[in-house]
Amino acid sequence: MRLIKKLDIFILKAYLQLFAGTFFICLFIFLMQFVWRYVDELIGKGLSWDVLAQFLWYSALTIVPLSTPLAVLLASLISFGNLGERFELLSMKASGVPLIRIFCPVFVFALMVCAGSFYFQNKISPNATRKLYSVVYGMKMKSPELEIPEGIFYSDIPGYNLFVERKDSETGMLYGVMIYTNSGGYEDTDIVLADSARIQSTDDHRHLKLTMYNGERFRNMDNQSGNMFRASVPYMRESFIREVDLITFDTNINLLDPNLFTRDAGTKDLVELGHTLDSLDHAMDSVGHSIYHIAMQNFLNRSLPRGIKDSLAIVSQADTQEPFDTLYARLDDNGKAHAWKGALSHASSVRSEYDFRAQITADSNGLIRKHRMEMNRKFSLSLACMLFFFIGAPLGAIIRKGGLGVPVVISVVIFIFYYIVNASGENNAKVGVWAVPFGSWLSSAILLPVGMFLIYKANKDSVVFNLEGYVNFFRRLLGLRASRKLARKEVVIEDPDYVRLVADLGRLTDECKAYVQAAHLRMLPNYVSLFFRSRRDGRVKAISAEMERIVDELHNSRDNAILTYINDYPILPLYAHTHPFSNPRMNVAAGLFLPLGLFFYFRVWRYRLRLWVDMQTIQRLNAQVVERITKLGLK
Repeated sequence: MRLIKKLDIFILKAYLQLFAGTFFICLFIFLMQFVWRYVDELIGKGLSWDVLAQFLWYSALTIVPLSTPLAVLLASLISFGNLGERFELLSMKASGVPLIRIFCPVFVFALMVCAGSFYFQNKISPNATRKLYSVVYGMKMKSPELEIPEGIFYSDIPGYNLFVERKDSETGMLYGVMIYTNSGGYEDTDIVLADSARIQSTDDHRHLKLTMYNGERFRNMDNQSGNMFRASVPYMRESFIREVDLITFDTNINLLDPNLFTRDAGTKDLVELGHTLDSLDHAMDSVGHSIYHIAMQNFLNRSLPRGIKDSLAIVSQADTQEPFDTLYARLDDNGKAHAWKGALSHASSVRSEYDFRAQITADSNGLIRKHRMEMNRKFSLSLACMLFFFIGAPLGAIIRKGGLGVPVVISVVIFIFYYIVNASGENNAKVGVWAVPFGSWLSSAILLPVGMFLIYKANKDSVVFNLEGYVNFFRRLLGLRASRKLARKEVVIEDPDYVRLVADLGRLTDECKAYVQAAHLRMLPNYVSLFFRSRRDGRVKAISAEMERIVDELHNSRDNAILTYINDYPILPLYAHTHPFSNPRMNVAAGLFLPLGLFFYFRVWRYRLRLWVDMQTIQRLNAQVVERITKLGLK
């Protein structure tokens, strides 16, 4: 028996072609979005083609794990949608092949994609991330004049600190410039204030040309050691209209060693992440033990804080082991003030110390959470390929629409939902609001039951996306009903028997009157009978059946007025006026739960009032139809 059948090969061919195309489309879309983040480092820097190629190549490698799940989803939707649209899926099931068996070849391929995605994230993506950081850093250093921010000091040019109030991105001019130069040490500092300036790279890309306009230069003239701390230090003040400085700075792109960028969690595989987490956990344990011992030594092992003890000891030579109230009562006013000042100073220093320790602990905990999230992300993002197959394959079999129309829209909506949930979970896990496993696996936990539900529905040939079914559901929920839309028949084989119909309409009118008198529809229903003695109303069912028979026969009429009358006949709900649910147990449960029971109680009363109106409408229409038949002389 062949392990791989011709049917499997047929399905795989249809799927693999689409997967290859959708993968590169998704990769291109994500790459463009990623490149947009670094557009400032790419534009106007004269980067060579090899540098741009490295940037795009390493960027694409880092995006592959995110593009793969979307490609699996889109390819599954389109491929099985095509099979359903061309009735090939129907032919397979009609020949005795179950839907689960049809999914098997693509399921095996999806497993291979999951394994490949995990290997890629664990081995290739970390190296690509390190090299990408190296390229991006080199690009930033290529033309530093484009990187100078507004409103803060910029110190990436060695020996210079630049402050710019405003810059013109189109002309490259810097306005409100303040420059501190300390290349000769802090004793030889120059300060330049200029109205405007411009920084450009020289042709050999080894110097920066700093052109300053309308400014002043201040220079320390006494750079002997220790003179800078005197009250008066001689300095030189120089005014200029235009001045040019050459700064030694290699503006050629120089790529740093990628191994220098290993602090980020995304640059490590599982083994490195495990080692880093062990080191961080050990360091945090050491810090925690240290804080604990300091707290025990300073507070818990002594009756009074050190600041209060020292203050009291200065004023009083009494035994400091005595109660605080006793020691404090022996002091005069100056001693008490001295004691409280010492205690307050000690408390402030302790608070500052522990605020500092808390900041260090928070930073360390954040670093630990990032590494644990990266470890979980390698597994969850790989598993997302399988989860998206569980959603895309049955969804394509259900909607039976191929091409790039409906499947693309559905894929984008599903992926955006997945991305929002995943990003929310990761962000909450990063700040410590949620546990790391919960935040990392939240999106997968939501997608799994959705995929299982869709597979079950597709295997049962359920019309999940039948719009008419949802419309009918909400109509029943809101108490709405459809109206009749009976058009004139082009060909009438047999005309209505108007003589008999007049008699039938009279009997129908009498039945409606008798029912209205007996049922007391306008009165509030009995609560106990409504929920605990639910029964079906056979008389309404008989009236509805008789009315539908008459309407169906009158539909053969050639008279437009009669056709208008029969379209106004209401469609009667048979049991909504007697009980909320068809299941007696659900009626009892709703009746016992009083707030819900009151809602259904008044809902049933509303149906009773509407049935009373419908009975009046039927009687009126019966009279109008009989009058029309009599007027036309048809009886």
